[in-house]
Amino acid sequence: MSLALAEDTHAIDARAVIHRLEEAGAALLALPGSGWSTRLRTSSLEIVRTAIESYGWSTNHIRPPVPSPARITQMDEAMGWISLIPGDRYVLRRIVGARSLVHPITGRHLFPWRRIAGAIGADHKAVQRWHAQGIELIVTQLNKRPVVSA
Repeated sequence: MSLALAEDTHAIDARAVIHRLEEAGAALLALPGSGWSTRLRTSSLEIVRTAIESYGWSTNHIRPPVPSPARITQMDEAMGWISLIPGDRYVLRRIVGARSLVHPITGRHLFPWRRIAGAIGADHKAVQRWHAQGIELIVTQLNKRPVVSA
């Protein structure tokens, strides 16, 4: 999916940036968590596995589909936009980054406004304003880039 561009000005708007960041956050959370784990694999023991199966204690989690390579590329691009916020405005980076994480199945934000506010010790309305400022900084930087025709 390409960025939503205004037809007359070819400018990227805040809604398109927020949408792309939320899509990127959902893709990021849909990636499988693979690799080595420090967690003890007790279910590999025969007696534990038998007990789990006998009593119906299986934990079947609904997993979102693994994102396609194209979606992962779009995710990388959109998450890179957060670095367009200047480094000295790291609180804005944290707010925009946290707010972009959306659960891939439910579509709900992992960090509601009040939870972000509690984490940084601010009012939730101030966090909303700072998020808007961070998005505006990204939009400004993206609109400064030269237009690439496909």
